[in-house]
Amino acid sequence: MSLQLQLEICIEAPASGKAAREGGADRVELCSALSVGGLTPSHGLIAETLAQCGLPVHVLVRPRAGNFVYSSEELRIIERDIDDAKRLGAQGVVLGVLDRNDEVNFERTRELVERAAPLEVTFHRAIDRSRNLADALERVIEAGCARVLTSGGQPTVGEGVEMLAALSRHAAGRIRIAAGGGVTQESAAKLLQTASMDLHASLRRRARTAAISSDPLWNAEGDSAVHPADVRALVELMAETVSS
Repeated sequence: MSLQLQLEICIEAPASGKAAREGGADRVELCSALSVGGLTPSHGLIAETLAQCGLPVHVLVRPRAGNFVYSSEELRIIERDIDDAKRLGAQGVVLGVLDRNDEVNFERTRELVERAAPLEVTFHRAIDRSRNLADALERVIEAGCARVLTSGGQPTVGEGVEMLAALSRHAAGRIRIAAGGGVTQESAAKLLQTASMDLHASLRRRARTAAISSDPLWNAEGDSAVHPADVRALVELMAETVSS
């Protein structure tokens, strides 16, 4: 894949990290609880993924579900989680902090970027809650983030194509923009025809179990999994777009 474009796969388990590598992805974002939008993974999960994945691992730092307006206590937890991700050997962290008006909290974001250094910091889709995405992007850039993950202020990238293209032009190479939120082969093709940017996808399938258990803690639908073939198809689409 051209160095100008990167594919990041969002994962919850080391096995999915290995599948992402086999499929040709450039990096992974590691989290837990994707069912609520993702939360900070455990130390054990981070360490095991780093040991098995073979790709740069960027750790989501989000202490709870819900909004992105954090208390002083929650910010201290975020700081400790950043320290732990750094200590364990992650290549980056993914975070998003807003103020009470749902705008980018510049001061807190800058402090967290400084704490995370030299790890790369991605500002995640919390930015999509902002009223003016171009202004929010400026704050993210000024705070020192290397990358921003966004769906263009819409529920999915397919709906946010025009804004994503506008943000890419506005960024003018000052920050990497990754389109994330409902990325499929179809939506990626549409997006890449409009703007050249990184992609962030989960590409999860449901793997059915061999038998249904009566234990309520056991999900009869099985675990979510990433398949190398799905990753490879997206990698090839991105490569074709670059070469065309």
